[in-house]
Amino acid sequence: MEKKLNKVVLSLGSNIGERRENLSLAYEHVEKQIGKIVKSSSFYENPSQGFDSNNDFINSCIAIKTTAGCREVLDKIHWIEKSMGRKRTKEGYEDRIIDIDIIFYNNHIVDEDGLKVPHPNYHKRDFVLIPLNELNFLTDPRQKFQASNEKMDK
Repeated sequence: MEKKLNKVVLSLGSNIGERRENLSLAYEHVEKQIGKIVKSSSFYENPSQGFDSNNDFINSCIAIKTTAGCREVLDKIHWIEKSMGRKRTKEGYEDRIIDIDIIFYNNHIVDEDGLKVPHPNYHKRDFVLIPLNELNFLTDPRQKFQASNEKMDK
């Protein structure tokens, strides 16, 4: 029996070191550890949000297909981040070599300890919305926002 392929959208960002190379390496890890990348956005440079930093971010979004469950995707993301040198040293936002977030997982709504999907703040962040709009892959199952950050007509 063939396993179901789940559609997942990830947001990636880096503001330390060779940022574009960091994102490219993260793409390779995602393909090896999680699933096939079927679409990717352009890279966008953005100032940090939520904390002060002299280092701008490079951000992108990717759409993948995977047989992995949502929690498994999160666990693999944490492994990728750690293997690339990300250190979580404090609560809140800080400079990081790589940051990967699950934005959408199929049309599921997940509200578990340490796992919220759709990502609870994606619709407030242009550094997610702009690359996400390029993908045109999944929409918010809560039907409050589209990838363009416009409220949907009901």
